[in-house]
Amino acid sequence: MTRLPVAPAVVAPLAATVGTDPLTLADLLRVASTPGFDRWQEQIRRTGGCSDPIHLTGTTVTRDRHTGDVLYSYSTVDEPGGRLRVACGNRRASRCPSCAWTYAGDVYHLMRAGISGDSRMGIPGEIRQHPGVFATLTAPSFGPVHNRPASGHCRCGASHPDDDPALGTALDPARYDYAGAVLWNNHAGQLWQRFTIYLRREIAARAGLSQRALGEVCRVSFGKVAEFQKRGAIHFHAVVRLDGPDGPDTTPPSWASVALLDDAIKAAAARVAVTVPSADGHPARTLTWGKQVDVQGIGSLQGVELTDSAVASYVAKYATKAAESTGTVDRRIGELNELDKLPHLPAHTRRLIEACWDLDADYPDRMLARWSHMLGFRGHFMTKSRAYSSTLSARRQVRADYRAAQERRERGLPDPDDSEGSTLVIAHWSYAGHGHTPGESWLAQSIARDIKTNRDTAREALAELEADDTNGEW
Repeated sequence: MTRLPVAPAVVAPLAATVGTDPLTLADLLRVASTPGFDRWQEQIRRTGGCSDPIHLTGTTVTRDRHTGDVLYSYSTVDEPGGRLRVACGNRRASRCPSCAWTYAGDVYHLMRAGISGDSRMGIPGEIRQHPGVFATLTAPSFGPVHNRPASGHCRCGASHPDDDPALGTALDPARYDYAGAVLWNNHAGQLWQRFTIYLRREIAARAGLSQRALGEVCRVSFGKVAEFQKRGAIHFHAVVRLDGPDGPDTTPPSWASVALLDDAIKAAAARVAVTVPSADGHPARTLTWGKQVDVQGIGSLQGVELTDSAVASYVAKYATKAAESTGTVDRRIGELNELDKLPHLPAHTRRLIEACWDLDADYPDRMLARWSHMLGFRGHFMTKSRAYSSTLSARRQVRADYRAAQERRERGLPDPDDSEGSTLVIAHWSYAGHGHTPGESWLAQSIARDIKTNRDTAREALAELEADDTNGEW
């Protein structure tokens, strides 16, 4: 009989927790008794507890370029199941909370660097002095919905609690413009593109310059994230900043100010219009931004200080979400009858998805059915202008280089920067699948929870130390 590599005292609580699912429990015990279980756990910890890891098979060989001697070799043959598991990298929290947390962290640092600077990303701290605002552009109304107005009472007469599933749903579904809602979502990217064009024009007009002359003295930089409202309409949050002509390293002109930027953003949003031509049975439409355009100078928001950390945290939170707040699914819908297998899909969301399929043949270039799970939206959830900050790719490369340096130290290999290219790495990798078995999934979730607990504990301890330092107790 194979001896379990974990003590009964550890297995028993797991069994008690998973006992309601015999298949998961049986698979959990199988995984725990498999040779190489400790190495499997190590692999999953290195992925951060990834929910859907990628499985790879292959080898790497590090040779001395001059002598041909093998300095290090690795093969997945000796790994559990003959595979190496790496993080999936999915940004959606609904798919993989662990990888989404990493993605949100990257977005946080990228956005914060564009507000307060970060020398590690090549963004000078002087940009704190550049005019910058936090702007929100929303969709127009497609019909009355249940909401929580300042008065406290919805049009329906009720006072809805925060978690009321009725919030955001149509008061009168028969009169709600579902077609207009999904077409607006579908064209939101074009609306944003035109907004950035008009914004530069409005800034130039207020400075008394031509657009060409504006480019010689000032540059508009931005970073934005998309968020779904409960009614199923997309809207955008953006940090907009004015720099000198060559970006963050140059000083903006003296006339550049938060007030000018505020006025230009509202004027530009009011000008934007995208025309959707008529189609079989559908009238032509003119799509515009909603009347609610909120612009706040970074430093105050409704009397509360809006710091660079607050803005970056807010943006990063939504960078890992899609349309989950509406109750939709996070995967493409292959056929409309798949909705019959989703009994918990809210009626309002179902009608938005159905509208995408109804309009698909009439607007073939818009791929509405393909993006019906996103209620028609087909844009990126996080985008930025080139000069706003660093890039997500650059952040990932820094993390990869750090881990590679750690491994070289552990293996006693020379640093490529110090060895003048004296080593040569030959690698061959093949895709071998993805995901977990039920028991592996349970264990991965447990590992992810442990990592999160340790991370939260460390963050709280750091916050306490910083508070003590601020209070002069060090």
